[in-house]
Amino acid sequence: MSKSGKISRRDIPSIEALASEPEVVSFCEKIPRQLAVEIIRDAVEEFKRRLDENEEGLSLTRLKSKIIEELNATVRKKVGRVINGTGVLVHTNLGRAPLAETLFDRIKSHIVGYGNLEFDINCGKRGRRGELAEKYLALASEAEDAVIVNNNAAAIFLIINTLACKKKVVISRGELVQIGGGFRIPEIIKRAEGKLLEIGTTNITTIDDYRAALTDNPAMILRVHKSNFAQKGFTEQATLKELAQLGTESAVPVINDLGSGVFIDTSPFIGIEEPTVQSSSRDGASLTCFSGDKLLGGVQAGLIVGRRDLTDRLKKNPVYRALRVDKIVFSALEELLKFYLDGVWQAKIKLWSLAAVKEKELYEKGQRLLQEIAGGEKIILEGSKGEMGGGSLPTVALPSVALVFRSQLSPQKLAQLFRAAEPPVIGRIGDGRFMIDLKAIDDCDLKALTRIIKTLLPQL
Repeated sequence: MSKSGKISRRDIPSIEALASEPEVVSFCEKIPRQLAVEIIRDAVEEFKRRLDENEEGLSLTRLKSKIIEELNATVRKKVGRVINGTGVLVHTNLGRAPLAETLFDRIKSHIVGYGNLEFDINCGKRGRRGELAEKYLALASEAEDAVIVNNNAAAIFLIINTLACKKKVVISRGELVQIGGGFRIPEIIKRAEGKLLEIGTTNITTIDDYRAALTDNPAMILRVHKSNFAQKGFTEQATLKELAQLGTESAVPVINDLGSGVFIDTSPFIGIEEPTVQSSSRDGASLTCFSGDKLLGGVQAGLIVGRRDLTDRLKKNPVYRALRVDKIVFSALEELLKFYLDGVWQAKIKLWSLAAVKEKELYEKGQRLLQEIAGGEKIILEGSKGEMGGGSLPTVALPSVALVFRSQLSPQKLAQLFRAAEPPVIGRIGDGRFMIDLKAIDDCDLKALTRIIKTLLPQL
């Protein structure tokens, strides 16, 4: 330390010495040591810069605290489990559809070690990847055949690039939507080398608009389900049956992008009936595509079902190889689709078991939590509104119940405290209050949630 009492560069321990501190070493069990050293080096360089600028209050204790803070923040970036107290069942930022542990129990023995991913055990020769999963998917969809890629944007890309490369794609102006992550349908069409042919208006596109577009010799008609927003008032759109009939008459394939996609009648759960994949097949869509990790309740995948002559063309496109999935996804889809085919999806698929919980049951669960937490007036139970999420059913509110926190701390500070817990609890802020909605919280999370709230209670 300098004569003035201020810390100098020579007082800073070496990178190796800092990396050998017991607290730092403990982090190296969770992240590679090389990354820990890089974080330390960056913190030291920043510390030196502040020294050179004569910043007040600098100390070695402050440097070490900053290093621990950065290491902890890095560890918490690892993919891990959180408790979803937002009330959103299919939360895009929290992994979309929740997966049951039983699903992975069933596939664990299938995916460890070697497997028959592309090997036909029956004849002892090379087999076709995902053959059984595709068969299950076709059966569940009432379609001739199926194709599986890594997400629904990839599914749309593959379809357009295969059927309409450098050719026109007819689409209503009202369906030029933006999907998650800022991706827009027009941009996907362009990247897939399709030529956009817009018809109709934002609110009205009739079957006559589609019929008139046939004079431009399009390669396909694309219909996009407006699943992440709603139009009301003076609106009109051609039905899928009308489009399918027109497509048959003109030999132009009709592609139905359902977005989320669902196999079951959703009205008992959410009060309205979402268009199903089976209805798309029955109404005559040439191909239907949808996501595997939204309303289906499974893993990330882009699922395509429909005419075999078209799916054969998709599988022959060299781009298909760049979009295909691995043995983990195929194995998980086999189990998930079997749940639907066997009619046990509500009990076996976590998304739908959570959706099935009634408001009364949630209230009783909340009362038990309050009794166990014993938080007094710091926590109250209120009616709430959840949602399906995942860009689906934007106008549907799901009756729910939430723990609402009364605290001198700001809602933002409360949210930060709960995010710092282990496991992190992700709540929401509404009407200037922090709350934990119970709609998306499984029973297996209740013990951890109770422990966390009781631990934080003195700070609230």
